[in-house]
Amino acid sequence: QVQLVESGGGLVQAGGSLRLSCATTGFTFSSAAMRWLRQAPGKERELVATISAAGTVFTYADSVKGRFTISRDNTRNTVYLQMNSLKAEDTAVYYCNVPKYATWGQGTQVTVSS
Repeated sequence: QVQLVESGGGLVQAGGSLRLSCATTGFTFSSAAMRWLRQAPGKERELVATISAAGTVFTYADSVKGRFTISRDNTRNTVYLQMNSLKAEDTAVYYCNVPKYATWGQGTQVTVSS
């Protein structure tokens, strides 16, 4: 059973940083691409970043390029999202996801005050 547990969100001032973590169980983490998505109030869920299984290929939404970094630790079955230079428009609930599974965690709230 795939389980995803996001953590690390919080309230931060604009320009600040947060590091999100997503601990996973129930599948072969080292063989799976991972991604982070976010959903702001009243908006559709949007893709933020993806990382290949080996951790060598990355993609980012244009809105976060140069500010966010996705990474993974295959020994800890955990994926991370380092978020720097945060803006008010980054406020959302952030979710990690395994593209091949229709499973979602509870998400972690990120609130950026301007």
